[in-house]
Amino acid sequence: MKFILLSTILSGLLSFAAAAPIILKKRDWDYTKDKIHGVNIGGWLVLEPYITPSLFETFGDDAPVDEYHYTQQLGKEEASKRLQEHWANWITEKDFEYIANLGLNMVRIPIGYWAFELQDNDPYVQGQQAYLDKALGWAEKNGLKVWIDLHGVPGSQNGFDNSGLRDQIDWQTGSGNVDFTLNVLKEMIEKYSDSDYSDTIIGIELLNEPLGSSLNMDELKVFYSSGYELVRDQDASVPVIIQDAFQSDYYWDDFLNTEQDTNIYGVVVDHHHYQVFSTGELQRDMDTRIQTACNWGKQEGGEYHWNVCGEFSAALTDCAKWLNGLGRGARYDSSYGGGAYVGSCDDLYTYDEDYWNNSDVIKQYRQYVEAQMDAFENGKMGGWVFWCWKTESAVEWDFQRLAGLNVIPQPLDDRLYPNQCSF
Repeated sequence: MKFILLSTILSGLLSFAAAAPIILKKRDWDYTKDKIHGVNIGGWLVLEPYITPSLFETFGDDAPVDEYHYTQQLGKEEASKRLQEHWANWITEKDFEYIANLGLNMVRIPIGYWAFELQDNDPYVQGQQAYLDKALGWAEKNGLKVWIDLHGVPGSQNGFDNSGLRDQIDWQTGSGNVDFTLNVLKEMIEKYSDSDYSDTIIGIELLNEPLGSSLNMDELKVFYSSGYELVRDQDASVPVIIQDAFQSDYYWDDFLNTEQDTNIYGVVVDHHHYQVFSTGELQRDMDTRIQTACNWGKQEGGEYHWNVCGEFSAALTDCAKWLNGLGRGARYDSSYGGGAYVGSCDDLYTYDEDYWNNSDVIKQYRQYVEAQMDAFENGKMGGWVFWCWKTESAVEWDFQRLAGLNVIPQPLDDRLYPNQCSF
């Protein structure tokens, strides 16, 4: 394999930064006018134990904590057999039909580097590309747009199980990892920026959730610039999506902005917003949660780049089984992290019919979801992408089931709680 060296890619960056703005032809989407109403296809081409716990429960007490160790424990032959069955059945064309029928117009599809290239001694198995290709066909058939999202990279960019490898962050420090990632991006871009996809793919996301607090941000910017150049070298019409790395609002305003003007987009910033991953957030009352979401919309609606909330949910707790990682409990009931006790997880650990048939509970979730949907369409915010389409039992994170429970508005612009953000 011939790697793309950072030094080679960066040789022209200084002259690029000083050049005149690039005028892009638009794909079949206009971030200046169109609003994304999307959903993430989570737990499919990248495993997450909380989305499909049944895949991990079969191991008993020796369950692996992520996809890396899942494939390592099974070996390639058995892992391939089980994952092929999962890929073929967890998401099908019927899901895409249902997504479109619920009024959504876009899907974000996470995929790991290992679907394209394997490092020496990687235990991962391949075959995901064929299903991504099928998904693009299903999307086109059902009038849905797509972001392709590089969700995991060698060594992990965040230490989360959704990167494929939990509890280590060696992407920047491991030898050759960043160059390997750029080589994978090049392969992705060469394949999926093809004109055959111009009516479907409206963004390629260079990297999901790099954990800025644990990374060298200058090096991350170099990576983003290099990935941007790879996309532009291949196709000037593909919007480049950069995740905000959990930095503050406006952080990216002065970065990769040479081709922006009032009508043209080239870079879209992806913000992810949850209010359940700290005890302080879990203790908020509903008014505070709504005000927090509305404030995000007000602030990010004024950023330089067009941006999208690429992940949010209905969750008011972190009680879903293994949400914080396989084998871990929840902050909400103080079984993980050792913080203050907020409440019981008994009704939320798995689906509880009595809890989810309570009209007061449904109204509370509905109010929160509506506020977020409204907030993420303000100003230069180009819409929202719910995490995620479906789960086995984590209802707070399950768009399909929440729509059936009347938590998700149908139609999507229906409001029981209008104008909560006063925009």
